[in-house]
Amino acid sequence: MNGQPIHWTGEKFSIQFKALPPLGLYIHIPWCVKKCPYCDFNSHEVRGPLSEKAYVEALLADFEQALPKIWGRRISSIFFGGGTPSLFSAESIDDILCGVRARLPVNPGAEVSLEANPGTLEKGRFKAYRDAGVNRLSLGIQSFNPKFLKQLGRIHDGEEARKAVLAAASCFDNFNLDLMYGLPGQTPEEAIEDFKVALSFEPKHLSAYHLTIEPNTYFHRFPPALPDEDVAEQMQTEIELLAQSCGYDNYETSAFAKPDSRCQHNMNYWTFGDYVGIGAGAHGKISYPDSIERETRYRQPKQYIEKALGGGALEQSQSISAREVGFEFMMNALRLQGGFDVALFADRTGLSIANLRQPLALAEARGFILRDHLRVTPTHLGRRFLNDLLQIFLPEKKS
Repeated sequence: MNGQPIHWTGEKFSIQFKALPPLGLYIHIPWCVKKCPYCDFNSHEVRGPLSEKAYVEALLADFEQALPKIWGRRISSIFFGGGTPSLFSAESIDDILCGVRARLPVNPGAEVSLEANPGTLEKGRFKAYRDAGVNRLSLGIQSFNPKFLKQLGRIHDGEEARKAVLAAASCFDNFNLDLMYGLPGQTPEEAIEDFKVALSFEPKHLSAYHLTIEPNTYFHRFPPALPDEDVAEQMQTEIELLAQSCGYDNYETSAFAKPDSRCQHNMNYWTFGDYVGIGAGAHGKISYPDSIERETRYRQPKQYIEKALGGGALEQSQSISAREVGFEFMMNALRLQGGFDVALFADRTGLSIANLRQPLALAEARGFILRDHLRVTPTHLGRRFLNDLLQIFLPEKKS
């Protein structure tokens, strides 16, 4: 930066960032009606009365504790994730948003997203969320086919999914539909049919996730028979072509958007921006003038509430080492179909991209990226074999 050589002091940066990146706020609501067999998120089935009021108080206490690290900055986007945030009342969502705005400025017109499941909502509740300040809704549809919904352990059926989308469209100009493909026993024709149904509602944003078997899930213990890799790739290709033909930009590995409708909160993640994560098990990333730190909150909801109200919701905070920061940037930015400006790498990491000269040359030689002195862009091959591409940037372990 500014032509100065880069030096390291232990694991921390000894150079100054030109400017701190945008700051998002992630709010985790950990409860759900039923744990899905594929889900590895920090979510917990509701057993007994929901601790809604106490959890709202804990969230605001947690945010209060984070203020000294982000004082003077503005929030660029807010995202309620889970679990199932739509289990919480609109009054609670309103209390959280009012509490956040009372403590730190939020950019005018900032995107405020809330994840919702069709089985927990009705039209009146959608309107109440909108009135509380939510301006983007993300519906976890996964499939419109009752056969696959049952396999995935969803609490809604195909008809409820359709009704929920219609209700969302009547209340929100900007809504996203989450779908999955590569489901147990699914054919390419069945996968495409799901996406045709989704596209018929004309959402501004669509997410298409390939079902993968993650550790610590029911599906990991009792694996279902999934379509083989060639069939799953056929599904992905046909989904991408269908979305493109309907005017959607496949701007990120799993994300499709109409013009000017990219998810701003997720774009901040993918361009290595900062975010405060509050709530049980939430993660955060915060840049300082001379370092970048990762944070993790306590995972268990009851323990989190106790810790947050007691003044210590943060379980762990750790500086990202110089060896890791380049990989973390690439792990996010190379998900973007258009890649990233070389200047952004320096702005967000405090590093010169020259530090990655060798892995960049290898990735280019293998046909995974295109690059010049201004931009690095993943190729079609690089997007299809993203894990292989990212492996190239893994830091060498200390001996």
